[in-house]
Amino acid sequence: MPKRILQGVVTSNQNAQTVTVSIERRFKHPLLQKTVRKSKKYRAHDENNQFNVGDKVRIQECPPKSKTKRWEVIAE
Repeated sequence: MPKRILQGVVTSNQNAQTVTVSIERRFKHPLLQKTVRKSKKYRAHDENNQFNVGDKVRIQECPPKSKTKRWEVIAE
């Protein structure tokens, strides 16, 4: 099974080797036909602490690295 890859913006990098990435998805409401924006935050592994707040990054699924980290940042 292929690993999922998501694209988002770094919202926090205060923890060691960890960044918080906000992923926004858009979809059309089934009844109202209005475009709805929803966002979700993921914690991702950043090995070299190289990403800062505001950076656009891509994250990929990986085996669990800690209690909350199941994603890792792909170097672009």
